Amino acid sequence: MRVAMLTAGGLAPCLSAAVAGLVQRYGELAPNAEIIGYRDGYAGLLTGTSIIIGAEARQQSDALFGFGGSPLGNSRVKLTNAEDCVRRGLVKEGQNPLHVAAEQLTRDGVEVLHTIGGDDTNITAADLAAYLGANGYQLTVVGLPKTIDNDVYPIERTLGAATAAEEGARFFEHIVFEGSANPRSLIIHEVMGRSCGWLAAATARAYRERLSERNLAPAFGVDRQWLDVDAVYVPELSVDIAGEASRLRVIMDTKGTANVFVSEGAAVADIVAEMESTGEVVDRDAFGHVRLDKVNVGSWFSKRFASLVGAEKATVQKSGYFARSAPANDEDLSLIDAMIRQAVSSALNGETGVIGHDEDRGGVLRAIEFPRIKGGKPLDVTTQWFVQMLADLGQPMGQPMGQPHL
Repeated sequence: MRVAMLTAGGLAPCLSAAVAGLVQRYGELAPNAEIIGYRDGYAGLLTGTSIIIGAEARQQSDALFGFGGSPLGNSRVKLTNAEDCVRRGLVKEGQNPLHVAAEQLTRDGVEVLHTIGGDDTNITAADLAAYLGANGYQLTVVGLPKTIDNDVYPIERTLGAATAAEEGARFFEHIVFEGSANPRSLIIHEVMGRSCGWLAAATARAYRERLSERNLAPAFGVDRQWLDVDAVYVPELSVDIAGEASRLRVIMDTKGTANVFVSEGAAVADIVAEMESTGEVVDRDAFGHVRLDKVNVGSWFSKRFASLVGAEKATVQKSGYFARSAPANDEDLSLIDAMIRQAVSSALNGETGVIGHDEDRGGVLRAIEFPRIKGGKPLDVTTQWFVQMLADLGQPMGQPMGQPHL
């Protein structure tokens, strides 16, 4: 048999380990299977650009567990967006990208395709699987859920999320000392998370847990209060700018700094509306999502809070690329191993779907049907650890927001 794999979408701290895991698991269960990897995600599938994972690569696969990124390369390509595929030179005018992909898989003799990516990647995989099934192609598609946002229905935990939270916390352990560079410093820590605040909240939780284990020097003022998080803003809850500014000003007056964690998707709907009201065109990607690097949520919060809290210096620090490019931690490696075992088993049994702990089926690990996979799952703001964290910070909960998948 011939097995193909690809990694797509943004990076996450699981891609290299997932590739290695698949290679090694097939080596155990189907040692005669040929394995290829499409370069740069669906872009490589459309152009037929792939590598053969031969004996030498299999012998070296252990090394991948210690690396971030993807050895295959990523891209953001939507197979149902023909216009974008034509513009990027991936298909010719008039071609259906789904048909081009199906024909390439046939030419390559692929019987199993593993897609490793987030909701967009696996929704695209679902479109491909549906096209293959409707048009008589014999191929099994099995996805692995990768996204640091942890926002895929109905999957309990996506690959890479736990590592990204830990790495974001490590990032802020350095950044927090920027508060000593100037009196009255406002530090905005922008964390990735388009429409889900899980990563920002989990990063704050991980940071505070790590802080509780540190040996501090309160006689010098290096204490828990000075280093602690003072606010966490997520897309799921409204932010009372005036009220929060008053609260943060008291904190600034007390300890001389304020540390704010902001999800990159917090208040995006308001910011986009503000931009469009002035006639500004908001850039969007192939999937129709707002390009968050053009919105700059952290900067928006910084500009609104700086004068209101009396900050002498305000800085925005982004941990996203640092966190998402890390190698998988032990928690993620354990999850990757479990999902890989299920993925290969499902593939060998001809079972199509996305591997995950199915929240609607009691959390059992299984191949979840593609039509049930969708993105934009919000952080559950009623979960106990999140409620308790805001209470510990003295931060009002805010009003629940709608979930526009911008």
